[in-house]
Amino acid sequence: MTQQGVRWSADQVLALAPDAASRKAGSKLGAAGPWSGAGSSEEGTVWGLCKGSGSKPYQTVVDIADPAGPAYKCSCPSRKFPCKHALGLLLLWAGEDDTVPAADRPPDWAEQWIAGRRGRAESKRAAGGGSSPAAADPEAARCRAEKRAERVTAGATELEQRLTDLLRGGLAAAEQTGYGLWEETAARMVDAQAPGLAARVRELGAIPASGPGWPVRLLEECALLHLLDQGWLRRDRLPEALAATVRSRIGLPASADGPPVRDRWLILAQYDTADAKLTTRRIWLHGADSGRTALLLSFGAAGRAPELALPVGLALEAELSYYPGAVGHRAALGERFAAPAPLSIRPPGLTTEQAAARYGEALRADPWLESVPVTLDRVVPVPDGDSWQLADAAAECALPLSPVARSRPGLWRLVALSGGAPVTVFGECGHLGFTPLAAWPQAAGQAVPLC
Repeated sequence: MTQQGVRWSADQVLALAPDAASRKAGSKLGAAGPWSGAGSSEEGTVWGLCKGSGSKPYQTVVDIADPAGPAYKCSCPSRKFPCKHALGLLLLWAGEDDTVPAADRPPDWAEQWIAGRRGRAESKRAAGGGSSPAAADPEAARCRAEKRAERVTAGATELEQRLTDLLRGGLAAAEQTGYGLWEETAARMVDAQAPGLAARVRELGAIPASGPGWPVRLLEECALLHLLDQGWLRRDRLPEALAATVRSRIGLPASADGPPVRDRWLILAQYDTADAKLTTRRIWLHGADSGRTALLLSFGAAGRAPELALPVGLALEAELSYYPGAVGHRAALGERFAAPAPLSIRPPGLTTEQAAARYGEALRADPWLESVPVTLDRVVPVPDGDSWQLADAAAECALPLSPVARSRPGLWRLVALSGGAPVTVFGECGHLGFTPLAAWPQAAGQAVPLC
């Protein structure tokens, strides 16, 4: 990874882009024209000067060798990380020609930044090995947890009454009341310190008059919300794993206290979702030795990408600690031992029938689960009327693609990669269908990002 001969692909570079606009702008800067003084070192540093609108070119440097993930520095005023200049420089470096030649050492401006950040990282690691600060008062923490639980219980009880009133008045009345009542109820759940309930209430408010069949969808979501309410109110009767899932769905904080799992984690997919307040990044990993699947979540303020970014298709040697829960995919990234590097493995594949069965099994442990990660082996994307599906090459079974998948450009990349032949596809399988996130050709090759 850090050697001069190991280069990323353009897809892996563009997967680091914080948004579509940065991806497009960075692609335009992936040619030699605006660049001068570009170079790279065996230690994993890439640098260059990019001509901009001002008299001085932008100084851009990327540290690829840091186990914590790629780090970027650019003299441009952009607040995005990586900015379009860093993306363009990496695309230039990823090319097959010699526009970014090897050099003995970076220029002074790049070397100073690299030395400074690596020195700070070393000091931080050394400090981490010392004595830890005094733990918080456990009695005070217990009291805070009990008070919050009381507020959540009061909120869940109030929500149960509102759901009862809705069903007694008839679902047709929900179309007349408008969104205001739902927003008021959601605000009450926020006051009760139950953000998970608040989010589900807001989703309920968007269903009435949302198209044909909305009463059925509203009734289904009311049932799931009622089930979550009852799970909280009777949490002392639940198995510990299911009780942990209920607490997580309610929105209570949890710690990744599972034993660390050290592995070479293949980076399967990375994508962002955003709302008015928050950008959420999801990164899916597969352990080469443990065979476990892990989900890393990171967050950024609205309009800003989260800091954690990993190149899809490479592998990261690191420790992960899993969060409690009945299904247990979410994990926290711990110590990283080397920068991402190529690894020629794929997760074991399932048939479409087995994938649907896996989702069904997961629902028994977590009834509120939207989807599960699965890898489909030897499937072919085929049109299905106005939609698409992934059909088994060796059986008369298929999974429909989700509405999200049908709206993404990655669908056409998948179709082009397949060309009518079977491919291996990783994605999320849920009640709305299958969402492809990465794919491999049947022959050897790295993962192709689809999101």
